Amino acid sequence: MNKFLKILLIVLGVIVSLIILTVLFLFWLSKQPAVAERYWEKVTSDKILEQKYTNPGDYETASFVKLSDDEKIGQFKIWYPAGIEETDNTCPAVVMVNGTGVPASKYEAVFEHLASWGFIVIGNEDGSSWDGVSSAKSLELLLELNKEEDSMLYGKVDVENIGVAGHSQGGVGAINAVANQENGHMYKAIYTASTTHIDLANALSWPYDVSKINIPYFMTAGTLQADAGNEKDAGIAPLSSLQANYNAISEETEKIYARRVNADHGDMLAQADGYMTAWFMYYLKGDEEAGKVFIGEDAEILSNQNWTDVEKNN
Repeated sequence: MNKFLKILLIVLGVIVSLIILTVLFLFWLSKQPAVAERYWEKVTSDKILEQKYTNPGDYETASFVKLSDDEKIGQFKIWYPAGIEETDNTCPAVVMVNGTGVPASKYEAVFEHLASWGFIVIGNEDGSSWDGVSSAKSLELLLELNKEEDSMLYGKVDVENIGVAGHSQGGVGAINAVANQENGHMYKAIYTASTTHIDLANALSWPYDVSKINIPYFMTAGTLQADAGNEKDAGIAPLSSLQANYNAISEETEKIYARRVNADHGDMLAQADGYMTAWFMYYLKGDEEAGKVFIGEDAEILSNQNWTDVEKNN
C-alpha cells in the first residue's frame, strides 16, 4: 500500500468518524428538553410576586398519557394535582400549544409547574400547531374525560375556567384555537409568548386574526435578537408585532403586552413562566394577589426590572 493510499484511508476514516459523531450528537440534542427541570432556580427576580409564581406551587403532581388516532398528535399527556380523584374539588385547566420543534414532551417542566399550582394541563406532540386544530382536540379530550365515570378526571375539570397558552408557532395556534375552532368559546383567558409576527406567519402559511380575541390576553416576547430583531432583520416577535396585535384587539377586552429583558426566543418558556402562571391564577382561579402583577397603576410588572415596554388597559 503506497503512502498516498494510507493518507487517503486515514482522511476517510476521520470523515466517517466525524459524521458518526455528528449524527450521535444531533440525536442526543433532539432528546434534550427545551425547558430544564428545576428551571425556576435560575430565574431571578427582586419582585415578590414574580418570584412566588415562578417557584412551584403547593401541589404534588401526577400525569398520564392518552394515545391519539391522529398521527400528527401522536399522544396527549395530562398533568394534574396528585390525588384530585379522591377529592370533590374541581380544577381550572390550561391547554398548551406547541412551538416549532418543541412538542409537549420537550417542555414537561412547564406543565408540571402549572399543575403544582392547581391546574389540569394538557399537551400533545403536534409539530404543526398553528391552526389550533390539535389544541381543539386537546380541549375536546379534557371535556370527554370530565364526563367519563371511569376517568380519574371525572367531574374534576372546572369547565368555566379554561385557558390556552402557546409559544412561537404555538402563539399562532393559541390565537386560532380561540378564534377559529368550534370549541374556542370555552376559553376564558389566553397567554402567548413570542408569537410569530403576522408577516412571517403569513409567509409560512400560518394566518391568524388577533382582532377576533375577546378574552383577557397577555402577550410577551424577549428583547434579544431572535425575537426583537435588529436593523437588518425583523425578528420573530419584535416590539412592533406586540404593539400591532395589542392595537388590533378591542379596548373592551382586557389586554397587556410586555417584553422580558435579556431573554430571547427560546428562553421565553422558562423566563416568562412566573407571570404566565400569575395570569392564569388570577383569571382562572380568582387569585387576587396574582392580579396585583397586572392590575392598576401599581401593578408589579410596571416596576419590575425584568420587564420592559409594558402596555395594558386594566
